[in-house]
Amino acid sequence: MDRHTPEQRRRNMQAVRNKDSQIEKALRGALWRKGYRYRKNCAGVYGKPDIVFTKQKTAVFCDSEFWHGYDWENRKEDFKSRLDFWIPKIERNMERDREVNAKLEAEGYLVLRFWGKRIKNELDAVVGEIERALESREKGRSVSGL
Repeated sequence: MDRHTPEQRRRNMQAVRNKDSQIEKALRGALWRKGYRYRKNCAGVYGKPDIVFTKQKTAVFCDSEFWHGYDWENRKEDFKSRLDFWIPKIERNMERDREVNAKLEAEGYLVLRFWGKRIKNELDAVVGEIERALESREKGRSVSGL
């Protein structure tokens, strides 16, 4: 049973923000130190990616394991209460991620998604992957004359 009224719960959930998490800050800081410039939480790009490289049309998402369903087939068994709420909620988040990826790719974006644990534990590898993607996109732009 929830200890809060529906209105209190609603206010609490609305207060949860999706910007400037630790994993986002760590990744943005590493990219900035390497000289990369980007837009953050760009409302003009579908899905409001955490990091957007507009010239290279590259969108980067930093996904937390809980909200985005990491290892979902095993993890959904961990929920013990309010299964009727949490399982559909996380599954809808996962579905929305797929929809955002498809729409951005249809618009010509390269979509990169990284799990929070990977950003924390392998920051240099993640930055390297983004660097290679940006270089590849930049080469593609210059070859095609865009």
